[in-house]
Amino acid sequence: MGKIIAFLNQKGGVGKTTTCVNMSAYLAKMGKKVLLVDIDPQGNASSSFGFEKEKKYKTIYDIMSGQANITEVIIPTKVAQCDLIPSDVDLAGAEIEMVHMKKREKVLKEILDEVKDIYDYICIDCPPSLGLITINALTACDSVIIPMICEFLAMEGITQLMYSIKLVKKHLNEAISIEGIVLTMKNARSTLYATVADNLKKYFKDKVYDTVIPRNVRLAEAPSYGEPIVLYDPKCPGALAYKALTEEFLSKQ
Repeated sequence: MGKIIAFLNQKGGVGKTTTCVNMSAYLAKMGKKVLLVDIDPQGNASSSFGFEKEKKYKTIYDIMSGQANITEVIIPTKVAQCDLIPSDVDLAGAEIEMVHMKKREKVLKEILDEVKDIYDYICIDCPPSLGLITINALTACDSVIIPMICEFLAMEGITQLMYSIKLVKKHLNEAISIEGIVLTMKNARSTLYATVADNLKKYFKDKVYDTVIPRNVRLAEAPSYGEPIVLYDPKCPGALAYKALTEEFLSKQ
């Protein structure tokens, strides 16, 4: 049975989608069968794999609204063994529609349960908010990976995030756990990283990954070419960091 991991941080611009996309790609490259589920209406994870919105593929919205079966929506990506359920702006209206649904917090869980046995890992790229769609991801997942930047202000938002996870654990998904925290966008010239990392490790201990993702132009460029970094530039510092992070993740399974 596959493991479902939500990549989540309600603060935007912290490398959440970049981490989800590139870990999914490296997991597949390392022999795992992976499904990336994009539940962010911005669809950045989808475009990072070359999903062209104008082609009008069916998306996660079609599944959640009952207009399509999950097997109709899954598409292969450029990375062998890594499939995608894309998203687009239509998903923005889904939260309003879901308000009146029965078991509205478990819509995504019931969808993913259909294919959980097919994949080793199902990676969910969540929107940068703590709304109903994100609650669906937390209800469906086994664990959460939290990417965050190496800044003090980023630590303030994690308190709210942990409170939300605690509520979901109490009321909707008692099995949920923190898989790990990834520090991203490290500036080589800054000494702030070590202080932030130390503070995080005091609270989260070994949940903080040793691998840190540096600021890297090639990482920022790759989505515009519709490729994860393992295809776009596998030898750049960002690629080597995500490869090391994925290996560290697998070593803890």
